[in-house]
Amino acid sequence: MTAYAPSPAESSADGCAYSQRIRALRQRMRAEGLTAVALTSPENIYYLTGLDHLGYFGFTLLMLPESGPLTLVTRDMERPTIRAQTPWCHHVTFGDGESPAAAVATVLGNVADGDAAVALDEESMFFPPAIADAIRTRLPRMRWTSASALLAAQRAVKSAVEIDCVRRCAVISDLAISTGIGMLRPGVAAREVAAEVYRTMIAAGGQPPGFPPLIRPTTVLDQEHVSWNDDTFSAGQGVFVELSASVHRYHAPQSRTVYIGEAPAGANEAAEAALAGLVAARDALEPGARTGQVYAAWQRAVSDGASPDESPRHHCGYLVGIGFPPSWVGGGEVLGIRPRGDVAIQPGMTFHLMSWVTRPVGHVISDTALVTEAGAELLTTTPRELTTIR
Repeated sequence: MTAYAPSPAESSADGCAYSQRIRALRQRMRAEGLTAVALTSPENIYYLTGLDHLGYFGFTLLMLPESGPLTLVTRDMERPTIRAQTPWCHHVTFGDGESPAAAVATVLGNVADGDAAVALDEESMFFPPAIADAIRTRLPRMRWTSASALLAAQRAVKSAVEIDCVRRCAVISDLAISTGIGMLRPGVAAREVAAEVYRTMIAAGGQPPGFPPLIRPTTVLDQEHVSWNDDTFSAGQGVFVELSASVHRYHAPQSRTVYIGEAPAGANEAAEAALAGLVAARDALEPGARTGQVYAAWQRAVSDGASPDESPRHHCGYLVGIGFPPSWVGGGEVLGIRPRGDVAIQPGMTFHLMSWVTRPVGHVISDTALVTEAGAELLTTTPRELTTIR
């Protein structure tokens, strides 16, 4: 195990943003009596340091003590990336075949007393239980708590710089979904549509998105996370397209349901209900409202006043922002707009508003919404009326 500790360099504008975020987290740590926080979510690490790479599939951990420099623990082969992107962080490495837990325990032992309170980001998809258990075994006197919720509220409300990234992303999402829809016709393979969607997103300045585009016929609409295959599209078929571009790891998802040729019976009614639900959710998404109120407004619009308990959908949207593969929601936990949800809506939040109806036929429409002081603004703008491809 070796360490690399360059001199701090936080004088840039980005560095100032990271310093402010770190300062806010440390205030929360002091309020909760925490000596250190250990984060493994690539979204949390990016939010606090700007580290942007794909090496997080190998164990990567950011140690943030109550005071003093931050430390990144990574595989040794990530040394050039850490040096280039985060030279102001200490860097401790482990070789392939060596124990990441040993490296983390050494760092923790240097910044915290034996019985200190330390929060671990154990709900992260990238913190294997075996490594977490090994860390605890090596430091048996420490008091452990969860770090997974520490940054949630802070990250939920976006700064002006972050909002600009989401706006830029929305423009690319519009380009990509319009490109995909424009390719739909009989005989075109779904994978051809996917390839052109990716080309558009990348050529327009996007990064690889946290989640691949979903492109599938409406006959399998309810298979919610299934995407393209080898099949070709045919006349009379409905097609569901959902995607998000990525700009500086921020996302702006949207979805549309379109028909090749004639739309089936009931499609117009379903499309009108879905659009009414989207509009109702947008109008209810205002500062001070609760997520359950937004859901209820959507449900009334699509179900003609039926009880929220009778609605087949478990949510009508969720928070989005920073996302690394395999997710554009920033991890495995989804803060959704659900029945009886009690999360307060605040300016600066960005949501993927999704209006999904199943009667008389399945139809989905969704957009990314920014909450402002005046209400919600839909950032993605691809036409929302029923579309048929002739």
